Amino acid sequence: MTPSSALKTDRYELTMLEAALRDGTAARPCVFELFTRRLSGGRRFGVVAGTGRLLSLLREFRFGEEELRYLRDADVVDAATLRHLEAYRFRGTIRGYREGELYFPGSPVLTVEGTFADAVVLETLALSVLNHDSAIATAASRMSIAAGERPLAEMGSRRAADDSAVAAARAAFIAGFGATSNLEAGRRWGIPTMGTAAHAWTLLHDSEEDAFRAQIEALGTGTTLLVDTYDIRAGVETAIRVAGTGLGGVRIDSGDLPIVAAAVREQLDGLGATGTRITVTSDLDEYAIAALAASPVDAYGVGTSVVTGSGYPTASMIYKLVARQGADGGWISVAKASADKASKGGRKAAFRILADGVAQSETVVVSDGFEELGGSQEHPGGRALQVVFVDHGEIDASSEGHAGTVAARAHHLRVREELPVRALALSRSDPAIPTVYVDAE
Repeated sequence: MTPSSALKTDRYELTMLEAALRDGTAARPCVFELFTRRLSGGRRFGVVAGTGRLLSLLREFRFGEEELRYLRDADVVDAATLRHLEAYRFRGTIRGYREGELYFPGSPVLTVEGTFADAVVLETLALSVLNHDSAIATAASRMSIAAGERPLAEMGSRRAADDSAVAAARAAFIAGFGATSNLEAGRRWGIPTMGTAAHAWTLLHDSEEDAFRAQIEALGTGTTLLVDTYDIRAGVETAIRVAGTGLGGVRIDSGDLPIVAAAVREQLDGLGATGTRITVTSDLDEYAIAALAASPVDAYGVGTSVVTGSGYPTASMIYKLVARQGADGGWISVAKASADKASKGGRKAAFRILADGVAQSETVVVSDGFEELGGSQEHPGGRALQVVFVDHGEIDASSEGHAGTVAARAHHLRVREELPVRALALSRSDPAIPTVYVDAE
């Protein structure tokens, strides 16, 4: 039985629900929006990730017997609220940016429409998933751009919490990584997995040669041998003596990588192993990868940096009420006005404005009403950014599972081609394109 995701939420979501049920506002139609005010770390673009995971978790957002018992025993909410939660099913509509899409400050990444009671309880779950996964995907995309055509593997599971590690592998794959070391990510989403041996394998044996011979016998000459347990030059010589010039690859996990990689390449070529590939895996991030662009490196393995968002482990997204229906049935735009935390009220439609296939701006059309944007699909010179994920409670399964993950990856690699050249730089700067708000006619 799949566990419920309903208690992966903050208590105040349910206490607000209780109060709304008491005062009669629980059934009031509302529009909530998930967005960010600024990009973390002065980055030039963000990458949406986690939508497919969120939709799967939404399927399991049910208050069953165990969840209700906990809420009752802990005196979280009253009996009337417990009865409401027992029957809870999200019956609203969710639309937003496709997974893998780029986003910018103010982009309406996710819009949740429904009653207050329907939508408010999803805040914590939506933010926890998209904040984490989008942070990982944004860092991974920057690394993928820095790597160019050279393949990247995610191998950071041991540097993250267990469930976060699996999610991080998926987010990195969507943003351009080609494989992961995490087997659960491979099982759950069909991501290619990789891995051969750690330093412990070499240390287990009486000699480095014994370790290499045993690995070759088990995995064949196409494997990759880790050559830096002791002396790298001696390790390379031993690897080729044992495996022959057809050895698939060597891995380097220490040292001044540009210098070491050049020396290893020269040594391999001198030994006749011109086809043996060099993989480096030592504390890499996007800056280190970029610094290796001119080095004879064939592939990268990234651990800590990618699963922690390369220093920015959250996308800083927020979930705000932006419109509600008034007592007279008319729609009212609402927004927080606090200093430095103001938001933009109103229901929104978003478009990427392009010129010759290059992104120029993020145009967000804002409506004080509801019907005006109901059928918005096009904008002059723009690409519509939002799709429907949940239609009156019915979840579109195309974003979930292996197929959804592969589709998100393909979408990201496609839309990344729209970025202007200035977006590809790694230095801190303003967003690559401006966000422009336009009032609906």
